[in-house]
Amino acid sequence: MRLDHGHHLAYCTNIHPAESWEETLGALKAHTLKVRDHVGAAPWHDRPGHDQPDAAPAATSKSSPSNPASGPYAIGLRLSARAAAELLEDGQLPAFQQWLADENCYVFTINGFPYGAFHGTRVKENVYRPDWTTAERLAYTKQLFDIIAALAPEGVEGSVSTLPGSFKAFDADEAAIFAHLDACARHIEDLADQTGKDLHLGLEPEPLGHFENCAETLAFFERFLARSPDPDLLRRRIGINYDTCHFAVEFDECADSLDAFRAAGLRISKVHLSSALGFDPADASALEAVRQFDEPTYLHQVIVNQGGELTRFQDLPDFRQSAPRHHEAVLEGRIHFHIPLYSEPAAPLHSTQSHVRDLLAYRRKHPDFCRHYEIETYTWGVLPGDLQRPIVDQIAEEYRWALAQL
Repeated sequence: MRLDHGHHLAYCTNIHPAESWEETLGALKAHTLKVRDHVGAAPWHDRPGHDQPDAAPAATSKSSPSNPASGPYAIGLRLSARAAAELLEDGQLPAFQQWLADENCYVFTINGFPYGAFHGTRVKENVYRPDWTTAERLAYTKQLFDIIAALAPEGVEGSVSTLPGSFKAFDADEAAIFAHLDACARHIEDLADQTGKDLHLGLEPEPLGHFENCAETLAFFERFLARSPDPDLLRRRIGINYDTCHFAVEFDECADSLDAFRAAGLRISKVHLSSALGFDPADASALEAVRQFDEPTYLHQVIVNQGGELTRFQDLPDFRQSAPRHHEAVLEGRIHFHIPLYSEPAAPLHSTQSHVRDLLAYRRKHPDFCRHYEIETYTWGVLPGDLQRPIVDQIAEEYRWALAQL
């Protein structure tokens, strides 16, 4: 949906299992349209005292069946490599554009982090494969930009989010990462010149990624820009996808991190809105409670803060095996497990919802820092039962929570 200042808010459809283009479109029809009908396409416009959007797609299609006076509804699209390739074949892309017009929807961003299967199988560290050292990752991301260049409406930026180069345990060749990102930036620039649209890629720092926190992100971009013959092009086309769950797990302060990125001249391409799981590692009941989040699909990195010293664990089972070594000096542990925005897990656990609130407060003070916002709680299928709600209800409630903070 369109917000003030030409900003856009969607939920990321990576919450829905879909690997082929047929499955992806089926999920949009089965779930996304129902979410639209639950939340309305543009409730922000009905709120007194808020500005109209500065830049938003013209309503050239029929109105939403559930809200005939509303504007177009925004979709945050997730495409696997298979789905992206299929969408670019046999007239599928023009057909999808027509479907969007018929349903009064638009796409402004694509999640290009997971390359392959993302549900119903062991994902874990494989979500980083292929990484940015490979030609496969470059080719996939270029296809995503071919798609978003066609789908983003006139006057609306088009963004794609991706992994932070690689995973630390892979010991990746950074020169190869730089070379492929540079080639991607030049492809994005060509598309931007051809279409007149502002297109950009957001690298998403994540715990134990090739770069994972504010300090490492700044250092990575310093190295990247220093070796480029055209750093201004890179600044235009490649920036940061700021995930509130990830930076909370890193114990980074939201405003300090965003100020540092902006001071370095780095673009905030997109913001992912989601909360992480927090607990007290010195509390035996908390250690017992986190067991229900130890599931086999996704990587759940753990960072423990012991008086300002951070200890990192690649996955929740690694932490649980070593937990008895942590005693009174422990201040807090945080787990990379996306929790719905509106939820607080039962005590003795808690969420990092305050980091999301801080981000949205930062937006109120600095509305120009980013235009793209995406709710990204993809863990619906593995949430413990007490956090589960019917999927459409959960997503609609996350919208309502986010809009209340805006």
